[in-house]
Order: sequence, then structure tokens, then C-alpha cells
Amino acid sequence: MEFLIEEIKTELDAFDIYSVFKDDKTVTILDSGMGDENLGRYSFIGLNSFATFKYENNICFINKKRFNGEPFEELSKLINRYRIENNTGLPYVVGAMGYLSYDIVRTIEDIPGMNVEEMKVPDCYFYFYDNAVIVDNIKKKTYITSLGILKSKQDSVNQLKEIILKGHKIEYKELNESYTKFISNFGKDEYMDTVERVRQYIRNGDIYITNLTQRFCCETKKEPYDIYKDLRHINPAPFAAFMNIEDFSLVSSSPERFLKIMNNIVQTRPIKGTRPRGKDEEEDFKNRQELIDSQKDKSELLMIVDLERNDLSKVCKPYSVKVTELFKLEEYSTVFHLVSTIMGELKDKYTSMDCIKECFPGGSITGAPKVRSMEIIEELENTKRNIYTGCIGYLGFDGNVDLSIVIRTILMKDGKAYLGVGGGVTWESKKEEEYDETLDKARALMKVL
Repeated sequence: MEFLIEEIKTELDAFDIYSVFKDDKTVTILDSGMGDENLGRYSFIGLNSFATFKYENNICFINKKRFNGEPFEELSKLINRYRIENNTGLPYVVGAMGYLSYDIVRTIEDIPGMNVEEMKVPDCYFYFYDNAVIVDNIKKKTYITSLGILKSKQDSVNQLKEIILKGHKIEYKELNESYTKFISNFGKDEYMDTVERVRQYIRNGDIYITNLTQRFCCETKKEPYDIYKDLRHINPAPFAAFMNIEDFSLVSSSPERFLKIMNNIVQTRPIKGTRPRGKDEEEDFKNRQELIDSQKDKSELLMIVDLERNDLSKVCKPYSVKVTELFKLEEYSTVFHLVSTIMGELKDKYTSMDCIKECFPGGSITGAPKVRSMEIIEELENTKRNIYTGCIGYLGFDGNVDLSIVIRTILMKDGKAYLGVGGGVTWESKKEEEYDETLDKARALMKVL
């Protein structure tokens, strides 16, 4: 298939443009607020969905038609129907946007499903879009694309241009601080006791590291759009996203890339190691240096780097898998993180979907060894993770992919907001510090609620 792409001259940023279309609940924004050449250069808006793919209760649905196939295979087949060649140099021009939940791993590995399912949302949902708006946050350029499925390419682009040019800049207001009661599926003592149970598994030789999480819930009357607007303002992130699906919404400010695949080059960027931002410059510097010097955090990250190298080696050409960054410190509004980057080149016989399936879910939010860690997670956590620690992003019709890990993310449904937070537990872990780390990670999300 062929697509049309045209540049539009506008002073609006990606969220300003998204806001023009916000009443259409099928519109999605993948929104970088970092302005970084490698991480935050582009934001993408998916417009005019012509198909949906859903996996729920072990059944695939394409536009509500049932299929009994395997979800990764059926999703791949649907994407391949709309295959395009992309020679623009842009990482995404048109395709599908959506998520894979953590729990879809049970279609890949034999992981028990013992925990309670509270939210009852699909394990996978993707919108297939006829149009996209691409914003280059570095060069300040904006493009509109059309595949021409719902209407002619030129008519579609012209209509979107006309609508966008009527848009305006969005104003941000200071947040009103108010008391909100959050309820966790773990009490503090219970969470700390569970950290000790993980350490016992490490002592017994089952695992080296496992990611333990808790889920907070609160009631809210705020609209999902307003929560996302506030979150992107106070906590800019390289992999932010906002989407509405059926009767729920996802508000994400993820700092972590699960997988990027562009022109058969694969990249993953696991995060391990967290410190809170300080109350002043002196404390900020102290916490920053403490993380840089922490052998425990470096050890955690190194274990996950080894796991990710192994995952990529299954689908990448021999000797192509390289660690290009090992212990990079990144700064966010509420925390510091240590990050590594691993890259490789896909083998000719493997597709982007093969790579996603082999690497899913991310090692940083499971542990090492991965399968045994997931078995322990199912035993020790009180509820199913659902979308939390899955991935959100795009599957381009050109084969390019960019998916973030679903962390620092709020799921909103039926007047309630759910947010998961966690951290890697190793033998060196101290239970009180592990609990406090989860609160540091939740701070920005709780503030907007």
C-alpha cells in the first residue's frame, strides 16, 4: 500500500493538536515531553480508526468478529494486510497503537493464573489508524499522513489540516493540593514481609532478582484528559501516552522503553536503580551521587542487562547484540534512574512481532531468571497486574515498532484510578527501603489525583 505525507505549518505542540480531537475517544497520543534527540524527539497522534484488534478471555476479536487464533499471530496477520514502505526517515508514519497487558504472557509461557482479576479489561487492544499526526519536537515540524482507507488520501489530509489550524495553545494551571485516600493491595508490613519472602527464594537459589509490586487505588471525579494534561506538565516523560479504550482510560508517563525496532535494528533500555529528587540542590546532588555510587543498584541493572542480552540474542544476528550504554543516570521530576541500552540487528527470518514475543515481558519488571520470577510474582502479589508492566506504543505498518513499559501509569475505570509501583528485590535489599522506593515512584501520579 502507499500513503500520503504532508507537512503542516503550526505553532501547536502535540498535546495542543491532540486536544483538538479529544472528543473522539478512539484517538490516541504517544507523547514525548523530553525534547531529547534519542528519546523524546517525536510525538505521534493516531486518528480515524478503521479497525480494532482485541484479545479477551482467550479469544481474538477483529472489529468484534471472533477468531480462535493465537493473539500475536493474528495481530501480525492483520498488520501485514496494510504493509507499506517508509522512506521518509520518520520512525512512524501510520499503523496501529495500543497495548499488551502483562497477563498476555500466559499465551507465551506456562505461568499459573492464581490471582484475582479486579479490573476486567482486555489483555490486548490496538486501534488501526488511517491517519497520523507526527510532531518532531526537535526540529519543530509537524506532518499529517493518510493511508486512504476511509476516504481519499488528499481529502483526508486537507480536512485534518483545516481542523488543526483552528486549534489553540493549551494553558496549564497550578495543581490544587487536596487530600486523596489511596488504598493499597498490600499493607506496609505485608509488603515488607513479602520482600523477605523474595529474599528467601534468592537464598534458596530460585532467582537472583525479582520485581515486586503493589497497586494503589483511589476514587476520583477528575476526567482522564485533565489528569493526563496535569501529569505531562509536572512529570515530562519520554514515553508518555493517553488513550481511551471501551470503558476505561490509560494515562501514562513511562520513562522506560521496552523495545524499539526500526529498519531491523532493535533497542531495549531497562531501568534499575532509583533515588528521589532532593528538596534542595544539596540533597538533590547527594541522592544523585548516592545512586551513581550504589553497587547494589548497579548489580541489579547488570543482572537485567544480561537477561535482555540473552532475549535479544534469540532473534538477533550473531555478534550483533551490544551494550551501548551501561549505567547512564537519567533525571526526572521526582526521581533519578540508572538506565542501560542494549541493541542488536534482527535475523532475516524474524519479524518485529517475533521479537516482541521472544522478549515479552520486559526483564526489568519481572526478574532473573524470567520465568521463575514470574511464577514467584504470581504467588506473592495479591492481584493480577493486568496492563501494568505490559507495554504501550505503536506497531507501524512499515514494520517499525516502539513500545514502552507500562510503569508510572494510571488506569481509570468506573470512577476509580489504579496505579502500580514496584522495584527489584535482591539479596542486598532492605525491606523498608524497598517500600519507600515504591512511594517515590508513585509521587507524581498521586499528585495529579
